[in-house]
Amino acid sequence: MLEIRGLTRYFGGLAAVNDIDLTVRPGEIVGLIGPNGAGKTTVFNLITGFLRPTAGRVTFEGKDVTAKSTHDMAGRGLVRTFQGINVCPNLTVLENLVLSSHLKAGVGPLETVFNTASNRRKEKAVLDRCRATLELVGLQALSGVAARALAQGHKRILGIAVALAAEPKLLMLDEPLGGMNAKEVAETMALIGKLWERGITILLIEHNMRAAMALCQRMAVLNFGRKIAEGPPEEIRVNDEVIRAYLGTGSMLT
Repeated sequence: MLEIRGLTRYFGGLAAVNDIDLTVRPGEIVGLIGPNGAGKTTVFNLITGFLRPTAGRVTFEGKDVTAKSTHDMAGRGLVRTFQGINVCPNLTVLENLVLSSHLKAGVGPLETVFNTASNRRKEKAVLDRCRATLELVGLQALSGVAARALAQGHKRILGIAVALAAEPKLLMLDEPLGGMNAKEVAETMALIGKLWERGITILLIEHNMRAAMALCQRMAVLNFGRKIAEGPPEEIRVNDEVIRAYLGTGSMLT
């Protein structure tokens, strides 16, 4: 589904990402992990068009999409969340989802201006899909609440719901468990598993190693902008180079 080859990005004379290769196959949950500053979010930004690569290629569903616009990438079904919570604070939970549904709504400007029967049918379909998404993520009871009033964990879940409203084929999650308590982590892990069971391919960045290893079938590890390891979690857990990158010691990662 996704293939990156030789992906490189320099900022001045510094290689934030250096010659990264990675493949994500349909139906996988793949983890992109590494210490702070390893280049993980930069890789996400390069894949999704927020940054242009200095070198390398991004292929999605067999088509070269290197440096395509973020709008184009989302329209193709490659949708991401953000490390910082990226919702509209003054809109309600439901309104945030409706706003993010515009790529798939299919409503033309004339339909909107004249409020045609076709427009009304499409608006109802959007609202129905958004309410179903809120039920899926467990936020249906908060649909009328302003996003700014949500607890931190609920804001994170809303960020995932906003991405789901764009109907992703590949969902890229940037630290989806950040700032959550143990109960919220368990609930969000269950949600990610449910999305995978529904056929959504997932690429995620996560610092909670225990959670990442429980969720992912395969992991790629970055350090100082380079990929230093790739494989199933049971191999990554005992990889000496990965352990040194995280801990500087011979202890096993848990």
